[in-house]
Amino acid sequence: MRKIFFIEPKAPNLHIYTQFPLPRLGSFILATMMRNKGWDVEIILEEMRSIDYEKLKKADLVGISTITATAPRAYAIADRIRGMKIPVIMGGPHVTYLPDEALDHADFIIRGEGERPLMAFIDRFEDKNHYDDVPSLSYWKRGIKTHNPKGPVFQDLDLLPIPDFSLLYNNVIRVAGHRTIPIQTSRGCPFDCTFCSVTGMFGRKYRYRSTENILKELRQYNHRKNVIFFYDDNFTANRSRVKELLQAMIDERFLFKWSTQVRADIAKDENLVRMMKKAGCEMLYIGFESVNPESLKNMKKQQTLEEMVQAIRVIQKHRIHIHGMFVYGFDEDDWKTVKATVRFAKKTRLTSTQFLILTPLPGSRFYETISREDRIQFKDWTLYDAHHVVFKPKRLSLLDLQKAQIFSHQKFYSWIESIKRIFTGKWLDVGLAHYARHLNRLWKKRNQPFLQAVKLLNHVKRAKISVDYQENVTL
Repeated sequence: MRKIFFIEPKAPNLHIYTQFPLPRLGSFILATMMRNKGWDVEIILEEMRSIDYEKLKKADLVGISTITATAPRAYAIADRIRGMKIPVIMGGPHVTYLPDEALDHADFIIRGEGERPLMAFIDRFEDKNHYDDVPSLSYWKRGIKTHNPKGPVFQDLDLLPIPDFSLLYNNVIRVAGHRTIPIQTSRGCPFDCTFCSVTGMFGRKYRYRSTENILKELRQYNHRKNVIFFYDDNFTANRSRVKELLQAMIDERFLFKWSTQVRADIAKDENLVRMMKKAGCEMLYIGFESVNPESLKNMKKQQTLEEMVQAIRVIQKHRIHIHGMFVYGFDEDDWKTVKATVRFAKKTRLTSTQFLILTPLPGSRFYETISREDRIQFKDWTLYDAHHVVFKPKRLSLLDLQKAQIFSHQKFYSWIESIKRIFTGKWLDVGLAHYARHLNRLWKKRNQPFLQAVKLLNHVKRAKISVDYQENVTL
C-alpha cells in the first residue's frame, strides 16, 4: 500500500486563533479521497504536532497546503522532504496564484480546487505516465515550469466525501473543553471585494451541498460537547436554501451549538435570524470591514453603515453573540476612521472584535494595485497575516497603521470595558477580553524587532520627504 502524508504548516506568528487551532478542510477532503483510493493516509497539523521526518521516509508522496503567511514554512518543509528524494505536491491559495515561485520548492502544484486534479494526477503518478492532461497542474516538464489549463470547479458538492477527521494524528480538536468540528456547506462568492482572494480559488458562483447531505454529516456530531463551525464564506447567501437547512436542523433537535460567517444584510430577514437561534446558533462572525462609507464603497463591499447597525440590533435581540471584524488601511482611512471604528465597536457592544491590517494578498485586485503603485514595503510572506503592516497606506504612515491595530485592541479590550461587562453578567465577553489582552501583550513583546524596523523605515521616509522639500524650496 502506498503512503501519503498531508501537512498543514504552522503559522509563523501569533494571531487571534493561536490558541484555537482549526484545520482547513481541503486537506481532510483530499486525504479521505486518497484513503478511498486505497492509499495509506495521515494528516499532520503542525500547530498540534511537530513533523517527524524519520516517519516521513515511509512516504511515496507528501502533500503540503499553504496560505500566504505559511508559505515560507511550507517551502522549508518541502525543500527538506525533496532532499529525502520524496516527491512533493503543494496546494492552497498562495501557490495557486504564484505557482512559479512554488515550483522552486515543489515537484507539483495544484491550482485552485484540488479534488478532481489530485485524482487525475494520482492516476498518472501510479502509472508513472505523463501529466499533460491533468487539469490545474503546474509541474516541471523536461526542466521547464509547465502550467496545464485550469479545470472546471467541482459542481456537485454532494459527490465529495465527508471529511474523515480520524486521519489526523491525535484527532481531537478542543476549544474550552468542547470538540470543534469544521463543516462547509457551500463554495464560491459573487461579492468580488477588492482585497479578497476567495473568488480566484472557488469562483464567483455559489455551489451548495443538499440539505440531506449536510444532515448526514451533522448527525455524526450530535452531542452537547461538540461545537460546529460552518466554514462557508457567507452561510446565508441563499435565504431559501439556508432556511430549508435550518428547519431541518430544528426538526432534528440537534444538541450541539454552532457558529458561522454572514454578511450584515442578514438583518433584512428577521425570521431568518430567529430560525438560526432556534437551530442552535451561538456566535456569528461578521466582516463589517469599515465604518468609513468611502472605504466600503471603494472596496466594493456592497453594504452600508446603516445595514451594519441594523444587523447588530436584530442579531443581539435574538441573543446571538457577534464577533465583528474590521480592517484598517484603505486609501480613505485615517486616524478619525480608527477612532470612529473603536467607538462603533464599543457602542454596539459587540461580544468580541478583530481589528486587522489590510494586507495585499496575492490573487486579490488590491495586491495588483499596490504592486503596480510600488507601495509594498515588505516582501516577507510570513508578515502577510493581517497583523503586520506590509504596504504604505495613503493617509496613515506605516507606523501609524501598525499602531492603529494595537490601539484598537487595547481600547476595546481594556480593563474598564471588562468591568462594565462584569456588572452586566457578560462572562463570555470578559473571558475573551482577558485572552485578547494577553495575546496583544505577547504579540508586542515577540514583535519588537519588527516594530523597530517599522519605526526606522518610518523615520527614513520622513527624512527623505524633508530633504526633497528642502531641495524644491532651494530650486
